[in-house]
Amino acid sequence: METALANKIVGAMLEGDHFSKWLGIQPMLIEPGHCILKMTIREEMANGFGMAHGGITFSFADSALAFASNGHGRMSVALDCSISFPAAVKVGDVLTCEAKELSLTNKTGIYLIEVLNQNKEKVAFFKGTVYRTGKEWFPAQS
Repeated sequence: METALANKIVGAMLEGDHFSKWLGIQPMLIEPGHCILKMTIREEMANGFGMAHGGITFSFADSALAFASNGHGRMSVALDCSISFPAAVKVGDVLTCEAKELSLTNKTGIYLIEVLNQNKEKVAFFKGTVYRTGKEWFPAQS
């Protein structure tokens, strides 16, 4: 039941998320507090060095943060995010990221997102903290 709700929420989020659609994000696994996403780096995502712009990888991980944290049913928004890039991402790379919940309280959640390329090389580490609002995605009908 919880997984079905998480998938319904992410479906609703993606419906209006034109940037994640532009990125080509494909949800592979959606669960409350956890998700795995996939995307391919296209030429228009490259910076002046011929590598993927760091903002592309950040946005990919940020979408994972949003999907994992909202999957519990309460609307959650980013409070703080940081990223490290241990390896370059190139045009044509197929990236996979996995968001894992590290901590969940009534008001906040902390998540670690690892981004890997098709060779299983770790290309980014993203840590995000979210604020959990009091608003439910699909409030129970009274």
